[in-house]
Amino acid sequence: MDLDVVLEDDRWKAIGLEVLSQRAVAAVLAHQRIADGAELAILAADDARIATLNEAHRGKAQPTNVLSWPAQELQPEAAGGEPFAAEADPDGSIPLGDIALAYETCAREAEEGGIPFGDHLTHLIVHGTMHLLGYDHINDADAELMEAREAEVLAKLGLANPYEA
Repeated sequence: MDLDVVLEDDRWKAIGLEVLSQRAVAAVLAHQRIADGAELAILAADDARIATLNEAHRGKAQPTNVLSWPAQELQPEAAGGEPFAAEADPDGSIPLGDIALAYETCAREAEEGGIPFGDHLTHLIVHGTMHLLGYDHINDADAELMEAREAEVLAKLGLANPYEA
């Protein structure tokens, strides 16, 4: 796996985001049976930067916890279906895409939910990586499948299912 973590905001340095990201992404890739060669990047920014990206790419001028930009279109045609497998480039690399995290929003959500910050970030990185792999939550069937896969990965990491009340 080739994971590039870009720390655009110094507050991320104290969290150990690189190690946390490696662990979370590796767990998703193992769960999805993706062999070596996966490539992705994570931008660790502040709310202002994420709001700008969110407006530019989604038309929403506000921060959000995590954004993702898949390198491949992997969504299935039928709602609730498993995404298509990511394809490798001729050099054997498997481009997956990019993820961006907003510091203040992530920290606030963790505090409001009474969740350790690292656990919340792990979930968001798993969530963003699942988006890169073609999972989505646009409709109920897709959301149910995505949440189930996330919960399976998080359980392997020793974390609780964030979708259970």
